[in-house]
Amino acid sequence: QVQLVESGGGLVQAGGSLRLSCVASGSIFSIGPMGWYRQAPGKQRELVASITSGDSTNYPDSVKGRFTISRDNAKNTMYLQMNSLKPEDTAVYYCNADVRLSSGGPYYRYWGQGTQVTVSS
Repeated sequence: QVQLVESGGGLVQAGGSLRLSCVASGSIFSIGPMGWYRQAPGKQRELVASITSGDSTNYPDSVKGRFTISRDNAKNTMYLQMNSLKPEDTAVYYCNADVRLSSGGPYYRYWGQGTQVTVSS
């Protein structure tokens, strides 16, 4: 089994910063693409940032220039540095990872349980 655990969420004022972490553990052979998503009340889950195993990144326009995704493959950990936070960034943030459990095997997608980020105005 594989578990993803997020941490680093909390309450911050507009203009502030937070750094989220996502640690993957369990029977992991390798990790492919990873990503951060968020879901605000009454809204659909949306992509916030993604990163490949080769460190190529992708961001939607809503966070580009403010958020930075990174990963430490040796620690099976992914980060999301969030700067210049806005009230509209308030949501539950989820991480996901495509994990290979054995050499040559398929990738399976796993999700974390989410961490709340609240930005006050």
